[in-house]
Amino acid sequence: MRPGGLPPVPEQTVRTARAAFPGGSLPMRLRDHLAEVFDDSLFTDAFPDRGAPAQSPALLALVTVLQFTENLTDRQAADASRDRLSWKYALGTELSDAGFDFSALSRFRARLVGHGLERTLFDRLVGHCREAGLIKAGGKQRTDSTHVISAVRDLNRTELAGESVRAALEALAVAAPSWLAGVVDVAEFAERYGPRVDGWTMPGSKTGRDRLAQVFGQDALALCRAAWSDTAPVWVREIEAVALLRQVLVQTYSIRTDARGREVITKRDADDEGVPPGHIRLASPYDPDARWSAKGDDLFWMGYKVHLTETCDTPAEAEAEAEAGTSVLRLITDVHTTLATVPDVKATAPIQQNLAGRQVAPGEHYLDSGYPSVDLVVEAAGRGISMVTPLLADHSPQAKAAEGFAKSAFRIDWKARQVRCPQGTTSAGWYPVTQHGRDAIVIDFARTDCRPCPSWTKCTNSVRGARMLTLRPRELHERTTAARTEQDTDSWRTKYALRAGIEGTINQALDVTGIRRARYRGLPKVTLQHIYSATALNIIRLDAWWTTDPLRKPRTSRLERLSHQLAG
Repeated sequence: MRPGGLPPVPEQTVRTARAAFPGGSLPMRLRDHLAEVFDDSLFTDAFPDRGAPAQSPALLALVTVLQFTENLTDRQAADASRDRLSWKYALGTELSDAGFDFSALSRFRARLVGHGLERTLFDRLVGHCREAGLIKAGGKQRTDSTHVISAVRDLNRTELAGESVRAALEALAVAAPSWLAGVVDVAEFAERYGPRVDGWTMPGSKTGRDRLAQVFGQDALALCRAAWSDTAPVWVREIEAVALLRQVLVQTYSIRTDARGREVITKRDADDEGVPPGHIRLASPYDPDARWSAKGDDLFWMGYKVHLTETCDTPAEAEAEAEAGTSVLRLITDVHTTLATVPDVKATAPIQQNLAGRQVAPGEHYLDSGYPSVDLVVEAAGRGISMVTPLLADHSPQAKAAEGFAKSAFRIDWKARQVRCPQGTTSAGWYPVTQHGRDAIVIDFARTDCRPCPSWTKCTNSVRGARMLTLRPRELHERTTAARTEQDTDSWRTKYALRAGIEGTINQALDVTGIRRARYRGLPKVTLQHIYSATALNIIRLDAWWTTDPLRKPRTSRLERLSHQLAG
């Protein structure tokens, strides 16, 4: 690679493009305003110093961004670079330029993922916008997440077992055909695993399906034992499909010895023998990072989760003309992709750290109730970030039933290290403990005080017959109490309404870039997809900003103009 920026636009391309698009177009304005953002030097680490000349990574990055602005496939994007005049202007190519093969885009993405450069261009664009004053630290930002469906088909446990054997056999047939022929009956396995394993072609009876599941397990066990035997080459077991087969075998089957001393392999029963927890349980042999997850009672998916963060500042002049429909520039400042099983609260700190690393940490961060904990709120405040988010309410049985005494009904004397219940009884024990890695305090009331109490049956259903409370340390407890009191006010609800706008950004990402469906397999490549999707959305929003006066009122309808004429 020879580092440099985008090539200058040829004069003939300029004249022809300007004649065809007098008002310009998104690719042309992107080139005019942000050419300096696309620089080969950003991707130096992904290319060697010697060897055959490489295609310009800055050019391929620009094509990738334009590709996501229209949700094109690699082949469509490569064709657009050849036959679209506005794209030729953006890329700085001659009108007669034949472009490149579409496979170059896949190789480019693989280089970025292999060298950890997925975020480079996005960070460069955010930095450019920060220097231009379009994004600032200490402002308002909001975050929300949405589910992402993986690029592989859904499999039940039996299909997963059979397809995992098939994937391993296909990989071994290419990497070690001679070794494979020596350890399995190739003809028999080819008949069983030639076509893909599909539930529609399985036996209709439960007995038949159970027998087929056992056959899959026996084949998987035989193949794994052969791969991990002393005579097998070490590199065979390092093939990804073979390693995944071993994991599927462990999570799906159990091996035991019956009364006659025979080895028996059976499918695991989730209730009796257990299965691995969702965050480590494989869901496909072709995407080791895809996970099954659920949200509420209606949403159940296999794949990932993506968190988008955007600015939501409202300039004073825009606030003054809000009724006139004044538009405000919102730019995405962070994209965070996780496994589907990772709860939102685990993403809060990484997102805020990413924003701080880009020097765009917000002063107010708007999030829904899935993101905060009182620990995170206090930690963020120490970094100058005020989290505007509802803390979860008291989930004790008493608070849910609105009967008896919730935690808020007890009076705490922090100095005396005692708690007084609503009936006037003082606690008998105060025990600092560590629960789930966090400091807490367990409060114990005496059984002799609780049993005679007339409110005992409503206050506790504990087997030991006495009420117990778990508190956080004083600062965290008082912060939680104050936050819950504040979020019940109308003024806080009015302020928090600003968070709802992020739903429109997620909807735009879905409509424009198809962000909710993974294009690729594996967390690193899906992360790259989401980052370039966010980059494309920022380009689209910047283009609208460039072509629209932000202080201009929206265009009136014909009916409104007719009404004004009649009134005049």
